[in-house]
Amino acid sequence: MQQDLKQRTKAFALRIIRLYAALPSSSQAAQVIGSHLLESGTSVGALYLVASRSRVRSEYIAKLEVAQQALEETIYWLELLIEAELMEAAQLRKLIQETTELSTLVTTYIQRAKTPPPPKQTISR
Repeated sequence: MQQDLKQRTKAFALRIIRLYAALPSSSQAAQVIGSHLLESGTSVGALYLVASRSRVRSEYIAKLEVAQQALEETIYWLELLIEAELMEAAQLRKLIQETTELSTLVTTYIQRAKTPPPPKQTISR
């Protein structure tokens, strides 16, 4: 599962990069929003990679929480591109869906990491 999320977040970053490259360079608003989108969308995979290499649970949780924030920012910037009429909603529907799915996965990972392990059972003799 962790390898799958690593690959998914990298593929997600590549989609964000392609979207940014496709934004009209003549529109200052598109370029400003696009640069924020590029930063938040490409950082998710890097943050997940760092989290997966954490030495302690608290570090893992902290990095995943930052990745979660980046996903929330990404959704915001994608919605702003639509609401500012810089892109059509249909063009971004699948990317927004993937962002939401990744957010759900990261939230699940955070919740699991925050759940304390069950107490060890002792065997009485």
